[in-house]
Amino acid sequence: MKLNKAIALRIREILKEKKMTQYKLAIETGLYHSTMTDILNCKYQTPNFKNMALIIKALDMSMAKFFDSNLFDFENLEIEEK
Repeated sequence: MKLNKAIALRIREILKEKKMTQYKLAIETGLYHSTMTDILNCKYQTPNFKNMALIIKALDMSMAKFFDSNLFDFENLEIEEK
């Protein structure tokens, strides 16, 4: 799985757990709704770190807790090496 897909799945997983909408997350982060939609629909190769930090903060989580998921195990990720 590509990293952008793992990130999108993790965000959606947490939104469901917190009973939070994508729209509310966009409001909380200050990101445009279209940017949030693009992140969740994997339109970006990888979201930039600033946007990820804003999202994780708005989800009221630490970076460590966000990335503490099997989705981010290296065996599960396709990481392009250049």
